[in-house]
Amino acid sequence: MRNYNLFRLSEVEGMCCAVPESSTVPAFIGSGRWTFTGKLEDGCRTPLDFDGRAADTAVRFNGFYLFQTVDRRFIA
Repeated sequence: MRNYNLFRLSEVEGMCCAVPESSTVPAFIGSGRWTFTGKLEDGCRTPLDFDGRAADTAVRFNGFYLFQTVDRRFIA
């Protein structure tokens, strides 16, 4: 798995955006509605709803991966 910076949308509980560390953060993240919540790195625990294969595909086409999680570690 590649390393990601993880952002959370304040208005929607559990909505997350994972951006590869080696990529530019999308402009919509800087809107003030998203909060940096940490890094997802090789060997660390990922959110329960994070799908690595879906993330690879989304990053290839969009440069980021949007997903929603119910994992309390990444919501608050």
